[in-house]
Amino acid sequence: MSRRSWGILIVVALLSSGCSSTYYQLMAKLGKEKRDILVQRVKDSKKDQEQTKEQLKTTMESFQELTGFQGGSLEKAYRKLNTEYERSADQAGKLHDRIKSIDQVSNDLFAEWQTEINGMQNAKLKSRSAALLQDAKARQATYLKAMNRTEAQMTSVLTSFHDQVLFLKHNLNARAIGSLKGTSASINTDVTALIKSIDSSIQEADNLISSLSHTDAS
Repeated sequence: MSRRSWGILIVVALLSSGCSSTYYQLMAKLGKEKRDILVQRVKDSKKDQEQTKEQLKTTMESFQELTGFQGGSLEKAYRKLNTEYERSADQAGKLHDRIKSIDQVSNDLFAEWQTEINGMQNAKLKSRSAALLQDAKARQATYLKAMNRTEAQMTSVLTSFHDQVLFLKHNLNARAIGSLKGTSASINTDVTALIKSIDSSIQEADNLISSLSHTDAS
């Protein structure tokens, strides 16, 4: 096994064990400080959310195709919808884990930042660093609020999809499918609102990355 592969395994092990201090020490040796880690996780969250948007659209399209069923294999159409729903649920799990990881590293970064500010002697520089810290905290709070709002909306949408998928599993016939046509429009409205929320979260991610990339304090 290569040195790089061993390094990846060590990082994964440390993350799964919750040993954050050891993880930070290891990353520091690799030239990555807490701010670098936070920025990367926020960038990764943007990619996750873009993927979530596309998956939600695909799931909605599968549901609309099934409720507008015009002939063919009902079982095949149902299996396609169920597969897309499960993929959406997986994306929701990634989003939840991403929020937790970003919250942890940002809080650790801010605590370290404040400790370093407390040790500064130059009043002017100390004041500037404190202002930068407060700005970063504010942007982080706004970003996490947007992410949590997105997660809540996604949970609601997935609950609706889950109920429809189970209903179809239990009643896979043309009459049952016809009864869900009205539901399709309602869910589509919720999905559209969720996609707008994701776009808002992505914008807040850019704002947070910008605030962290143009500061001169740790």
